[in-house]
Amino acid sequence: MIGGLAVALVSFADTSVLSRAYAARTGTNVDPNQEMVGLGAANLAAGFFQGFPISSSSSRTPVAEAAGARTQLTGVVGALAVALLLLAAPNLLQNLPAATLAAVVIASAIGLFEINDLARIYRIQRWEFWLSIVCFLGVAVLGAIPGIGLAVAIAVIEFLWNGWRPYSAVLGRPDAVEGYHDITRYPDARQIPGLVLFRWDAPLFFANAELFKERALDAVARSPSPVRWLVVAAEPVTSVDVTATDVLAELDEMLHSAGTELCFAELKDPVKDKLKRFGLFTQIGEKNFFPTIDAAVRNYVQSHTVDWVD
Repeated sequence: MIGGLAVALVSFADTSVLSRAYAARTGTNVDPNQEMVGLGAANLAAGFFQGFPISSSSSRTPVAEAAGARTQLTGVVGALAVALLLLAAPNLLQNLPAATLAAVVIASAIGLFEINDLARIYRIQRWEFWLSIVCFLGVAVLGAIPGIGLAVAIAVIEFLWNGWRPYSAVLGRPDAVEGYHDITRYPDARQIPGLVLFRWDAPLFFANAELFKERALDAVARSPSPVRWLVVAAEPVTSVDVTATDVLAELDEMLHSAGTELCFAELKDPVKDKLKRFGLFTQIGEKNFFPTIDAAVRNYVQSHTVDWVD
């Protein structure tokens, strides 16, 4: 079973990387789902007829391209040529040194090294460059299967890290700029007295829910005026789980006891449906959900006496 999982992992990585590399080179579009369906169907058929596991080949494909191949008919022609060679001259290539075959493969596969892309990644975002180098060294030192496993593990850790400590911001109204923006980027942005606009740039789930509550309470504490409404600019929030919902309920109770209402703006309908199923929609109140930030601000200004001119 472990061997089968290892073959599947290598096959998946080899096929996805190779197809994207050649799609970028030829300017064509590749559907990853179609690639995986075709690969799965071929391996299913091979299992019924006692065939070999089927995958792309990061060595055979560059050799075929270097020889002038342009379509997938190359595989059929190659299979017929091998069959003809086995029937007509089975001993023709028996004395050919293995180093010769290796040289052909290496010379053809060198073109897959994207040195320019690595240099561009290094200039744009260096941690991604070093991540790719670590993954490369993992495959070179540990072998294909452990190296790919290491790369997958690092990618998962990096994804969880970004979701665990996402970016958040308090929004204000800069002069001569439309909309509400991060006050750290626009120090001259004006804040509406008694209203805090707080943006959270990630889904809400168990790993970052407590951090969300801490930053929201910190935004309220740092407000230059007593806060009546805390409006979460929730457009980037694409999902919420049960743990995050419980934390939101705690936050709502803490704010309510301090005389502050918790509101949401631009919350997506699928996320709102989850809040309804979890019972939080009823607790917060439908009136505290607004379609846009402007609608939330307009409603706040109309219901409270504040000195504010947009």
